[in-house]
Amino acid sequence: MSNRQKQAIDMVNGPLVKNIWKFAVPLMLTNFLQMLFNAADTVIVGRFAGQQALAAVGATGSLCFLLISMFNGLSIGSNVLIARYLGAKEEHNVEKAVHTAMTMAAVSGVILMVLGYFLSRPMLQLMSTPSDIIDLSELYMRIYFMSSLFGLIYNFGASILRAKGDTKRPLYFLGISGVTNVVLNMVFVIVFDWSVAGVAIATFISQAMSAFMVCTTLMKEKDATRLDIRKLGVNGSIAWNIIKIGVPAGIQGMVFSLSNVVVQSSINSFDSSVIVAGNSAAGNIESFVYIGVMAFTQACITFTSQNVGAKNFIRIKQIFKTTMIMTIIASGSIGFLCWYFGEFFLGFYASEAAVIEAGMIRMGYVALFLVINGILDVFVASMRGMGYSTLPTIVMVVGICGVRLAWLWVVFPIFRQLDVIYMCFPISWTVTSFIQAFFWKSCLKTTLKKAESASL
Repeated sequence: MSNRQKQAIDMVNGPLVKNIWKFAVPLMLTNFLQMLFNAADTVIVGRFAGQQALAAVGATGSLCFLLISMFNGLSIGSNVLIARYLGAKEEHNVEKAVHTAMTMAAVSGVILMVLGYFLSRPMLQLMSTPSDIIDLSELYMRIYFMSSLFGLIYNFGASILRAKGDTKRPLYFLGISGVTNVVLNMVFVIVFDWSVAGVAIATFISQAMSAFMVCTTLMKEKDATRLDIRKLGVNGSIAWNIIKIGVPAGIQGMVFSLSNVVVQSSINSFDSSVIVAGNSAAGNIESFVYIGVMAFTQACITFTSQNVGAKNFIRIKQIFKTTMIMTIIASGSIGFLCWYFGEFFLGFYASEAAVIEAGMIRMGYVALFLVINGILDVFVASMRGMGYSTLPTIVMVVGICGVRLAWLWVVFPIFRQLDVIYMCFPISWTVTSFIQAFFWKSCLKTTLKKAESASL
């Protein structure tokens, strides 16, 4: 058996716990490294470029994610579709889907570069970004979005590898590019004193490296996932299927981002770079809690998709239960540890006591309750794996965006305190989880009924 064959995981047969764990652990390490490198960016800019630079970078986070979310949703669509074709052993469709997905990644990247460059300033102004950091924030965003082409190529390429169970090589690529990013951050910020521009340029270079590595790997594959530059192009029906799954997933990410933009605007309304910096640092730490959530929800989507393609419907509920238990354990334990040692971790980002105090307020309401977000995401991942992408997105729009906006527009103006802003996170997760649970049961019942009808 070749090394490439060993990278793949049999998602249709064999023990679920073992195979999900084999899939999720490299993905958790990938997510951990990604968060660690992002944290290194924030730590370096906060420690060596000052509080304003830290606040400037932090103020762009929700905006950057808002613009990128739609296009990253398409990579989820390609992952689901390719996994389904692999489960059904339809190699001709796998090949078409790979080349369609990579073409869509390149086109989406160019569009995102243009949007990011021209919309940076207007969006920052709409968010009431403090006047003392808006110029630095705009500079960071414009350079950052120049790297979005490479970021999307990597994400789509990694989603293709993960569709067949290969989560190890994306880990290696991220490790190499991430270390490069940290080294360049230190050189550009500490040595050259380029402040936020140095962090953004380092991101550009490291993203280009990861895109090059994933493309080179796909071009050397020996199965239907092999990338041939000459075959790049868009297959209409394949592209439509990717869009049907990916666009709702992207909209969901945008809904989260939009609500977070409103949260960021509410935080900015205090007109305090200390509060913005504390929120940025705490949000960065909380991203580590999401490591287990992302790994196991990705496993849920991919395993479910392959089993749907193989018409092995009996495993869908087993996959859901296994990934749900793993998600609760991972996000619950990591969330508690991040909150318990919160002041220690925040000390890496800033030395000012006021910034640490502001960060701890957020962690008490968000980090501790991210386990609810994990539960919510498993319901959504299972439905997407079964082929239902629009329904969970609609629920997200109503549950997440609706509840948060209502809270921030009705409750916050009456009780104008920082704590009140952060309460919208656990409240919106809880409400939406109950709604998604109801629809997940309905989707599972429909899927099993279709399977029974097809077997008659």
